[in-house]
Amino acid sequence: MVLDDLKKEHPDAISVIRLNGMLHSDDNCAMKEIARQLCLEHQLSFSKMASSDDNTEFMIDMLRECGLAHKTIIFVLEEFDLFAQGKQRLLYSLLDAMQSLTSQAIVIGVSCRLDADQLLEKRVRSRFSHRKLIFLPSSVDSLQRLMEHLLMLPEDSHLPTKYVMEYNARVTSIFSDKKFKGILNSLTDSDATTSHILRFLFRVVSYMDMDSGLLSMQSFMNALSSMRRQPKMDSLQDLSILELYILVCMHRLEDKEHSSYNFTTIMKEYKSVQDAYRTSDNYSHTVCFRAFEHLLDRELISFADKKGKALEYRPVKLLISSHELAQSLKLNTTCPAVLQKLLDRERYM
Repeated sequence: MVLDDLKKEHPDAISVIRLNGMLHSDDNCAMKEIARQLCLEHQLSFSKMASSDDNTEFMIDMLRECGLAHKTIIFVLEEFDLFAQGKQRLLYSLLDAMQSLTSQAIVIGVSCRLDADQLLEKRVRSRFSHRKLIFLPSSVDSLQRLMEHLLMLPEDSHLPTKYVMEYNARVTSIFSDKKFKGILNSLTDSDATTSHILRFLFRVVSYMDMDSGLLSMQSFMNALSSMRRQPKMDSLQDLSILELYILVCMHRLEDKEHSSYNFTTIMKEYKSVQDAYRTSDNYSHTVCFRAFEHLLDRELISFADKKGKALEYRPVKLLISSHELAQSLKLNTTCPAVLQKLLDRERYM
């Protein structure tokens, strides 16, 4: 936000180049991205075929030219610690170029690691200014005050006075409830940033009772549940009955402490289940193998090694927990009751 305000105040004097360590930790990739953004900022043609050395030279030339023109280039390196891996050629080139008297550039590294500067090589550290700003996470009380400020309706709003009073009273009541404290603690355990809180409040409002127009504790609980949703759970929602059988059979094999098992072993377990419970969910070997491949594609299961055996004989492993599997069975309305029983270890071991 600060950089955006600066750019609005001085649109012709400031350029911002943004890199992220998760995307641009490779030096060649980072140099190419810097060259691309510099060309975009200064309306120059960008060459995709330029080498890393060409891009480095171009960056140094641009720093020199911008310095002479009294223009500042701000490099923002998100996930800064990831740039400190490898040879650190990017960091060295940037910081070394800033040593020039004509250069008007700033490098801002953003990282959640307090020791990020200690990861720098000596040649890079010697050019580092060692200026650090440490932002501590907001306290739970501060976050609650922020949420209250955002959710409460102003008394002078155009809404009916009675509704505003009732709405604000309901919000105050929720915030004073012990259950809300637990929800807030659970929410901030994973991420206490303001943006995360705003996303949470957006979901809270989306769960508002449309008849009364009021929030409830359930609104907050539903929002927290949706924020906690995991990609694996989403992938489990629309699986076929056969695919669920395969996952349950794999879980049973792991419960039996099988150190290694493959598709053939899973099919033996599947047949034993069919024989024991005499279900009608009986599928051919070919159909089962297709379902097995689909689970691999969804990354719900994976191979346990990298050896080049035939797929049917390569060891596999589950990539989901027993809790996630149990939850998916409960949420699947077409799930046979026998699968629920098969997961009940205390009754069926």
